[in-house]
Amino acid sequence: MITETILNSVNTPKDLKKLSLEQLNTLADEMRDLIIKKVNTTGGHMGPNLGILETTIAFHYVFNSPVDKIVFDVSHQCYPHKILTGRKEGFTDSDKYLKYTGYTAPQESEHDLFTVGHTSTAASLACGLAKARDLKGESYNVVALVGDGSLSGGEALEGLDNAATLDSNIIILINDNDMSIAENHGGLYKNLKELRDTTGQSQNNFFKTLGFEYYYVEEGNNIEKLIETFKQVKDINKPTIVHLHTQKGHGLKVAEENREAFHWIMPHTLDAKPDEQAEFQEDYNSITKDFILNKIQENKTTIAICAGTPGVFGFDSSFRNKLGKNYTDVGIAEEHAVAYSSALAKAGAKPILNLMSSFVQRTYDQMSQDLCLNNSPITMLIHWGGISPADCTHLCTFDIPLISNIPNMVYLAPTSKEEYIAMLEYSYSQNEHPVAIRVPAGTLTSSGEKDNTDYSILNKFKVEESGEKVAIMGLGDFFELGKSVKTELKNRFGFNATLINPRFITGIDKDLLENLKNNHKVVITLENGELDGGFGEKITRYYGNSDIKVLNYGSFKEFTDRTPYDELMTRYRLKPELIADDLKQLI
Repeated sequence: MITETILNSVNTPKDLKKLSLEQLNTLADEMRDLIIKKVNTTGGHMGPNLGILETTIAFHYVFNSPVDKIVFDVSHQCYPHKILTGRKEGFTDSDKYLKYTGYTAPQESEHDLFTVGHTSTAASLACGLAKARDLKGESYNVVALVGDGSLSGGEALEGLDNAATLDSNIIILINDNDMSIAENHGGLYKNLKELRDTTGQSQNNFFKTLGFEYYYVEEGNNIEKLIETFKQVKDINKPTIVHLHTQKGHGLKVAEENREAFHWIMPHTLDAKPDEQAEFQEDYNSITKDFILNKIQENKTTIAICAGTPGVFGFDSSFRNKLGKNYTDVGIAEEHAVAYSSALAKAGAKPILNLMSSFVQRTYDQMSQDLCLNNSPITMLIHWGGISPADCTHLCTFDIPLISNIPNMVYLAPTSKEEYIAMLEYSYSQNEHPVAIRVPAGTLTSSGEKDNTDYSILNKFKVEESGEKVAIMGLGDFFELGKSVKTELKNRFGFNATLINPRFITGIDKDLLENLKNNHKVVITLENGELDGGFGEKITRYYGNSDIKVLNYGSFKEFTDRTPYDELMTRYRLKPELIADDLKQLI
C-alpha cells in the first residue's frame, strides 16, 4: 500500500528539489491516488490531470515558481500544480475538497498568474508576460503549457505566431496526448502525428516553420526524461517548443482506455458497476439528435456542427459515426464554426450549429459580421444557458445580451418539448434569418399538445392565462417559475395575474404590450440570465413613458464563482415569495 510519507514532506515547490528521482516517482504515485480519490468524490477533470502529473512535478523540480512563470492553457489540468503549491489540503482533507476551484486562481496562490477556463489562451498570455519582462529588463523563465487540443483554437495559433518573433526566453510546452475532449480534428494533427511517429525528427515540422527551437520528449510521463529536457531549455534565450508525448488518464486504466469519457467525470463514476446501464430518458439532447438524423434522411445537405465539446450535446461516438460526412467538429474554434456555418447556409446547405453558452462569447464578431450582416439562415442551438453554481470561468448567463442585440438574428426561447420541436422545424425550413434557439436547461417539460405556432410571424408573444393587474412574462425555462409566481400572487393577494410566454428573445410584441395597459399596473419579467442588455430591459424601455411599472428579474452583471444555486436565486430575488414581497410595494 502506498504511503503518503513523501507528499507529507512537500509543501512548496522548493521541497521537491530535495528529493531523489525515486522519491519523485513515489510522490507521483501518491499524488495520482489523491487526484483519483478526490475527483471521484467531487467530480471534475480526471484524464487531463493524470496525464500531466509527471510534467508538473518535473517543471517545479527544475524551474523556480513563482519567480519563473507558468501559464496553463484552460487550466483544467492544474490539480497537480495546486497540490505542489500549498493547496494539497484540497485533495487530502475531504472537508476541504471544494475549498479550491478546479482552475488556476491568483486569489489562491502566488503561483497562479491568471484566472482562465476557456482554451487556446496560454500562448498569448505567456507572450505578454515575456514582453513585459523584457521591457522592464528583468530575467526569468516564462512557460506556457498548451494541450494539443487547444492548438485548434485561433488564438493559440495567433499567440504562437507572435511568440516566435520574441528574441528572448519563452518556452511553450505542447502536451500532446492525441486527444482534445474527444478526438482531435484538423490538418495540424497530421503533423503532430508525423512528429510523434518520427520521435520529433521529421523535417516537416510546423513549429520550426514558425521559427521556434524544438525539443521532443517521447516519454512524456517519464519524470527523469522530463527533468533532463527542462534543464536543457531553462534560461534559454530564444522562443522554444518542448513537444511532450503524454498519455491522457495516465496511471488509471479505465481513464487510459476511455479517454473521452474520463476527460471530465461526475461524482462516484468509478464506483458504478461495469454492467450498470442507465435507463434511457428522453431529454432535449435526444430530441436534437433525432431531429438531426431525420433531417439528414430528408436532405443530404443537412450537417451538424460543434466546436470540440460534443459531450455537452450528447454527441457520443456512436452518434457521430451515424452522421459520417454530415458532421463537422471544427475543434476548439467557435469563431470558425459560426463563419463556416454561415457559408454553408449561403451555399444552400442546412447547418445546425451546436454551441455551449459559455463558449459562444468568443464568437461575437463572427456572429455579427459573417452571420447576421449576411443574414445567413442557419440553425444555432445554444446549450446550458442560465444561472448556475459553475466556476467563474464557465458561467452561462451572458448569451441573451450577446446574441439578442445583433440585427437580423432571431433568438427563440422554448418552454417545452413541443415548442422546441416546432422551433427546430421553423428554423430548419425558413431561409429568411439566422435563428438561434436557447435549448432549455434542466428537466424536459411537455405540454402534451403539438405546437402549431407559425414562428415566421416574428415577435408574437403567447398569453397562456389571462388575468388582471399584473402580467408575468416567463422567458424560456423560467416559464415554470412564472407559473409559481402566479400561484403565489393568487394566494397572497387574491387576484389572477396574466401569464405570458414570450417565446421571442430578440423582439417585443408591441400590440400585446399596448393591450396590457388596459387592465394591468405591473409587468414582471423573468429571464434565466443577465439583466443588463437582456430581454426584460426591452420591456422596460417600451413602458418607459407610461404608467406601467416593470420589475425585471434575472442575474446581476457579475462573475460568480461556485456560488450555490439557491444562494443565487435568493440574491437575485428569483423566488415566488420574494417577488411577491417586491410586488406588495406597487399594488
